Amino acid sequence: MKNRRVVIVTGAYGEIGKAIAESIAKNHLCEVVLVGRNEKKLIDAVYEIQKKTSNKLTRYVAVDLSRKLSVKKLAAEWEGPLHVLVNNAGTTPRQRMETLEGIEMQFATNVLGYFWMIKYMSPFMHNVNDARIVNVASYWAGGLNLDDVEFKNRHYNNDSAYRQSKQANRMLSTYISSTLAPDGIKVNACHPGEVSSKLSNDLGFGGHESPGQGAETPVWLAISDETSNITGKYFEYLQQSNCSFSTDKQQMERLYSLCERY
Repeated sequence: MKNRRVVIVTGAYGEIGKAIAESIAKNHLCEVVLVGRNEKKLIDAVYEIQKKTSNKLTRYVAVDLSRKLSVKKLAAEWEGPLHVLVNNAGTTPRQRMETLEGIEMQFATNVLGYFWMIKYMSPFMHNVNDARIVNVASYWAGGLNLDDVEFKNRHYNNDSAYRQSKQANRMLSTYISSTLAPDGIKVNACHPGEVSSKLSNDLGFGGHESPGQGAETPVWLAISDETSNITGKYFEYLQQSNCSFSTDKQQMERLYSLCERY
C-alpha cells in the first residue's frame, strides 16, 4: 500500500503502550507492530485493537526487550522499512532481579532495551520519509550513577532504579538524536502522564489520568505533522520541557559508551 507507515510500539500490552498502539492504529495508513515478551497478551491486544479500530494491519512480534539476542533476532527477521519506533516497554520489580545474562532487570529493560531497539532497528529507518523514534521516559527521573547502574554496590530500591533509568532514557535520546541526524531520523523523549498502570502501582503511585490521556504526547511525537522536524528534545503534556540531564555532553557520551559495552 502506497504511503503505508510501519510503526513499532514496545511494551504494547501495558496500559499506556496499548493506548499508544490503538491511537496510532486509528490511522489505517499505519501498520502497527506490537512488541513485548508475553505472546498471549500480545495476541489479546492485537485482537482488541483490530476490533476497536478496524485496522487489520495491526500485528505483533514477541520479543524479550531485556535480552540483546531477542532484539537482534527481531532485526534479523525484519523485512521492509520502519518509519516509527516508539520505545515504551518498562518494568520496575520491587526486588532486585537479573536477566539470564546477569544484568539487573530495570537497567536491561528500561535502558538497554531502548538502546538495543534503536541500535538494531534504526538501519531499517534509513532512507525512509519522516523517520521518528519516540522514547517514553518520565518527569520522575534522576539519581543516575554511572559507576553502579546495576545496583551491585548500592542498596537496590525499585524507585531509585526506575528514576535513574528514566534519566538515562532522556540523556540517550538527546545524544542519539545527534548521531542519527545525518540519516534524517528524529529522536525525542517524553513523559506520558499520570496513568494508573502495573508499573506506576509497583512504584506505589497509581495515577489519575486515563491511558488515552497518557498516550497523547507519545502519539503526537510519533505521527503528528506538527512534530515532524523536531529532534533531540524532551516533552511533557504536548509541550517542550527543559531537560537538565541532557546538557552534559561528557556524561551523555559516557552513558552511551557504557551501553555499547553490553
